Amino acid sequence: MDISLKYGNQIIPLSLPVRTVLPEFEEPVFEVDKEVFVRELQANLSTGSYPLQKIAVVVSDKTRLCGYPEYLPWVTETLLKLGAQKKNITFFIAYGTHAKQTEEESLKSYGETYRNFQFVHHQCADSSLFENKGVTSYGTPVDIRKDILQCTLLITFGSISHHYFAGYGGGRKLLFPGLASKKAIYHNHGLFLDRSGRALATECQPGQLEGNPLATDLKEIDSFLPQKISIHGILNASGKVCRLMVGKDYHDFVRACAVHDHYYRYKGKEIYDLVIASSGGYPKDINFIQAHKSVHHAAAFVKDGGHLIILSECIDKVGSDYFLKYLETGSFSAAFDILEQHYEGNGGTALSMMTKTKRIHISMLTSLNDDICQVLGVSRITPEKIQQKIEEEIGSIAVIRNASMLIR
Repeated sequence: MDISLKYGNQIIPLSLPVRTVLPEFEEPVFEVDKEVFVRELQANLSTGSYPLQKIAVVVSDKTRLCGYPEYLPWVTETLLKLGAQKKNITFFIAYGTHAKQTEEESLKSYGETYRNFQFVHHQCADSSLFENKGVTSYGTPVDIRKDILQCTLLITFGSISHHYFAGYGGGRKLLFPGLASKKAIYHNHGLFLDRSGRALATECQPGQLEGNPLATDLKEIDSFLPQKISIHGILNASGKVCRLMVGKDYHDFVRACAVHDHYYRYKGKEIYDLVIASSGGYPKDINFIQAHKSVHHAAAFVKDGGHLIILSECIDKVGSDYFLKYLETGSFSAAFDILEQHYEGNGGTALSMMTKTKRIHISMLTSLNDDICQVLGVSRITPEKIQQKIEEEIGSIAVIRNASMLIR
């Protein structure tokens, strides 16, 4: 049988033997209705005290889009009809530690709203921006932007996704780590380390909130922050928003997570000798830090000693200035020693990658060069070699069309 897999903005055709298994997920059906959305947003606004003098709308960056060009105007139209003034509405881009977008990228990400309203590009390294609201029981300083704390109405708008160590992305993560200080972000991310066992915390898994120290810390952080209205997008595998869920508390966030999980958690238990997986194309494979999520998901389908072939273009290269230095230490133990003393810069991602390349062989169809691939512990592969591997494989084979979305 023939199949086409996404790679950046390209399509890679492959021919598969009939025994190939295609682990799939259930796609959400489209049920976005403007009247329903506006009614739900207005209902949530009416249940609290939300003066319209200083409004902040927090959105994700280009790596986690949520139909913004189409749906941000619904938000601004609703606010203006309720009496808000355009000059009092500011959008904040929740970069976390991600690099700033170009003007062209921002216009593409947010559409005409980017031209018509003020947008603030978050800078996690600028210490003058933040106010400390306390410290969590895990020791994380709750450093959040002063201008966010001064707002009379706070709205977050982003897509829900599985996150490979925080449980879920989107929702509360738009405020923290999205608009937090670098120091605070890295302290929270450092909870991915099990320091007593000198390993990665086993409870830090995609789709897991309960018992996950990092997710529990995020929940506690949320209690320090101002009351907000959250718009949660449920996306299909192509990135199209199929549902918009409006809420204002943790239970609404958990409810949105459950909806997402229902569609994208694979129920089968089988593992395979050879797995070929696409990250899902751009922007899921925009850089390796983003593509690693699909590597992580797909690796769970591979037998010990098996082979994972991942299609991830990584047009923006690695996506982190720190990430490779941990891999360059040469061992999990050496990298762990550094991160245990001072966690920063996708260190947990580096350790996670090391655990996978120790257990299985990983090849990548990618634009990353040979030197970077060698540091990553993977081998580069061509479409022709992928086809050859498929034809030579005598064991079990699975192909995952969008590994960024599918977890088990």
